[in-house]
Amino acid sequence: GLAATTIRTRLNYVQMAFRAAVDNQVIARNPAVRVKTPRQRKREAKMRTLTADQVATALESAGEFRLFVAVCVFAGLRLGEAAGLQVGDIDFERSVIAVRRQVQGTSIPSTRVVPPKAGSEREVFVPAELIDMLRGVREWTPDTFVFRSVMGHLYNRNSAGEEWRRIRSAVGFDDEVTPHTFRHTFASNLIASGCDVVTVQRALGRSQPSITLNVYSHLWASAEDKTRAATATFMGEVLASADPVRTPI
Repeated sequence: GLAATTIRTRLNYVQMAFRAAVDNQVIARNPAVRVKTPRQRKREAKMRTLTADQVATALESAGEFRLFVAVCVFAGLRLGEAAGLQVGDIDFERSVIAVRRQVQGTSIPSTRVVPPKAGSEREVFVPAELIDMLRGVREWTPDTFVFRSVMGHLYNRNSAGEEWRRIRSAVGFDDEVTPHTFRHTFASNLIASGCDVVTVQRALGRSQPSITLNVYSHLWASAEDKTRAATATFMGEVLASADPVRTPI
């Protein structure tokens, strides 16, 4: 019942333990060396993104959770980063959101505020329209958390997930559309607008451009596409300047 990626990750840990046991001569051989992991779907096949109409529909149905969804889809924040957003992290004049912390945990007792993942600290340059949506919190104290549940607690993975499942059910999205889909949607729109890999990497708070390429490479135009387009432009210029008398009919 586990996803292929989860099985692969857990098997890696088991393999590491067995390899260490072999190195330390605790066991003679690694019994898991021939274990095969299930095939994983290609990233482009399993990655989901939302259209503009779908995002608009989700926002309309989000109710009090609307601003949380907007920050995730228009700033590309991870769920925990959005949950950890404080008023002082928002530069209302420059239209910038700083990612300085994240909320971890799956329940109220396990919820804790920690620094972002290594390399994830960043400033995200966001649309003025998103800043306008956030202006209602401008007068709060800088260390006030922007988002809290109806019970007054910080959102954690389960409580935020429950809110999203309510929205998903209301609009009819399938189960594969998760809060992380907002982040994929944010990235895909950056790429579609012509942003290079380093720009996308920094906006997403990934430690290396190679990781961003591994996840989103299928969204960038391929070398074949670029070659064809460049040559077509050049060919058009050549044919336009050719002697019409000598040009074959």
